[in-house]
Amino acid sequence: MSKEILSVVEVVSAEKGVAKDIIFEAIEAALASATRKRHPEDLDVRVSIDRETGDYDTFRRWEIVEDASVVFTQEEADAALEKLLAEVGEGNGAAEGDRTAEGDSEQVVGPEVFDPNRQILYSDASVRIPEFGIGDFFEEPIESVAFGRIAAQTAKQVIVQKVREAERAQVIEAYRNRVGEMVTGVVKRLERSSIILDLGGNAEAMVSREDVIPREIVRPGDRLRGYLKDVRPESRGPQLFISRTAPELMVHLFTLEVPEIAEGLIEIMGCARDPGARAKIGVRSNVARIDPVGACVGMRGSRVQAVSNELGGERVDIILWDENPAQYVINAMSPAEVVSILVDEESGAMDVAVNEEQLSQAIGRGGQNVRLASQLTQWQINVMTEQQADEKNEMEAGKYLSLFRDQLDVDEEVALILLQEGFTSIEEVAYVPEAEMLAIDEFDEEICRELQSRARDVLLIREIASEEGVSSGAPAEDLLLLDGMDTELAYGLATKGVATREELAELSVDDFTDIVDIDPERAAALIMTARAIWFEQEEAEGPSP
Repeated sequence: MSKEILSVVEVVSAEKGVAKDIIFEAIEAALASATRKRHPEDLDVRVSIDRETGDYDTFRRWEIVEDASVVFTQEEADAALEKLLAEVGEGNGAAEGDRTAEGDSEQVVGPEVFDPNRQILYSDASVRIPEFGIGDFFEEPIESVAFGRIAAQTAKQVIVQKVREAERAQVIEAYRNRVGEMVTGVVKRLERSSIILDLGGNAEAMVSREDVIPREIVRPGDRLRGYLKDVRPESRGPQLFISRTAPELMVHLFTLEVPEIAEGLIEIMGCARDPGARAKIGVRSNVARIDPVGACVGMRGSRVQAVSNELGGERVDIILWDENPAQYVINAMSPAEVVSILVDEESGAMDVAVNEEQLSQAIGRGGQNVRLASQLTQWQINVMTEQQADEKNEMEAGKYLSLFRDQLDVDEEVALILLQEGFTSIEEVAYVPEAEMLAIDEFDEEICRELQSRARDVLLIREIASEEGVSSGAPAEDLLLLDGMDTELAYGLATKGVATREELAELSVDDFTDIVDIDPERAAALIMTARAIWFEQEEAEGPSP
């Protein structure tokens, strides 16, 4: 039988590509299982196969446990010890006497039930094998079963399970460090809108429903490429998870199709996809003589077409990257032509204006074009017509003009100059370098110093109001921009709990003069100005029925 065992190990190991030790362990487990079936008791059996000769021995074993760790009666303990010593050819007199001398307690209580077929107490085992300790196993040889037809059948399932586990472990080990790579497989079967790919070498991968390109027609036997996004050791089913919708897959495909990218002459700066429909990819050249867009498109569009065909006909726009974010956004909005662009760095947004006839093209079906451009450039893009952009700019300009006019106490001309020079906040006026302020043709040194002094006073008043506990830290913008209001008065009102235009409108003249030191006539004028919005709303709503 030893030659037969070696033959089985050799054949299975060669066919499955599994280590021989794993096959030997599977056969040992199967022989142990067959041995236990020949005995009525629940034995603990170990089989040891010689790796060189194929000979094997079988042992029955008992685990040595601590006396106080089990639950047993005195009679059960005596019977177990007598049986053990009889099997190993020894009497039980000395051990029995020793145990009797320990006491006649009826029961020892612990967390586990003592199993005399598989366990032996340390106090009993030490009589025969004093060199062993708790947790060791005492063994004795027993008759081995033949590795024949019955034993082989018993071993079959164990071997198959062990081999399957080993194969799955090999797959995990082979792909563990390949996450983030592109892999190729053959469609094995389709399951509930998911795709199972055969990667070869007993490796299967799953393309889950959310990672399948919408409306893509896939049949068993088709070759597909995918982005390996995760490797997870699962007890059943695929352990490798692939995406066909990830932007990284398109990056890998272009790297494969365009040698200049693989060589580092062209660099992919970003990719955004609407899987199966449209994508945008940003590229730049690290060598001046190479056109990155033309290289990625290829002769007569061959390179970009190859990528598109691999992704179910997905249309790909090649965008020239630019270090200027505004220009990059303009390029990304292709094929729409941008007329003007306004950048708000603080909010990370850009207002893009296009001709009215190109508005739908700039936005794209379902907002696709602007959404992809936004994902590619990492900027929030607001698309509008030229007229809408002009109206918004006028509104913004009016707000800033009022801000400078009221808070800095300057006339319309000075406020307009500040706006034209790019100032949009009091902080910018207060802390811009003096040389930059003097570079404005219309301003001399005296005007610059006065403007910055007023701006710093406004900021100081805000800080004082904040320290005095104004809940919002400053009066509301509608109060600051109210006609006739100045910054000092607005912050004075805010410290008294009147921080909005609506709250001012609800005051009477007496309340106003009690809160701050102000002329009653001016107080009345400010209150009526604040209330003007009430009358406008009433006129808009019309007479009540």
